[in-house]
Amino acid sequence: MTTGAGRQLAAQHSHSLEGWYAHIPGIRVLAPATIEDARYMLAPALADPDPVLIFEHGSLYNATGELTLLTTPVDLDHAALRKRGTDISLITYGGSLPKVLAADELAADGISAEVVDLHVLRPLDDEAVAASVARTHRAVVIDEAWRTGSIAAEVSARIAEGSLYELDAPVERVCSAEVPIPYARLLEQAALPQTADIVAAVHRAVD
Repeated sequence: MTTGAGRQLAAQHSHSLEGWYAHIPGIRVLAPATIEDARYMLAPALADPDPVLIFEHGSLYNATGELTLLTTPVDLDHAALRKRGTDISLITYGGSLPKVLAADELAADGISAEVVDLHVLRPLDDEAVAASVARTHRAVVIDEAWRTGSIAAEVSARIAEGSLYELDAPVERVCSAEVPIPYARLLEQAALPQTADIVAAVHRAVD
């Protein structure tokens, strides 16, 4: 099903409700954010003996690029490391991944950011998140859903439970404003996490 905002579809068609489904044990919840995931997650999802839900962010439907031919199925159990870094872990999924990868000014500021794409929201890959935090000792979780009861809240809690002594700074979260998503474009953009918000959160954690 389609999820996410950024297309001026107002409060009725712009919310990120994948966290509701990721709350339920016994199902698998996927959130592709790359062309390869969108293409190659489907076959293993169909082959999975358990129910699988795939949430596609609507703003990614117009994404273009070269499709890398994969000879093995996409791993539906583990997160994907999209970029290696040493200073901070940026943990995200779905429509927020391009915004995270667009934070080029971090490198110009001398900050080496590691990007973890969860892309499987149930079951969450705790080991990948913990391993990244162990390398960087700081984390920002970016999630287009609201902060309250979100995937970002769950990931942050798991980092606090399992990686507290690895952290050199509190976990930062960048989420949508706690309002129904507005229709007007400027208000919609103001309500959603943007690259500038991610950069600011990184600086709060690192500086």
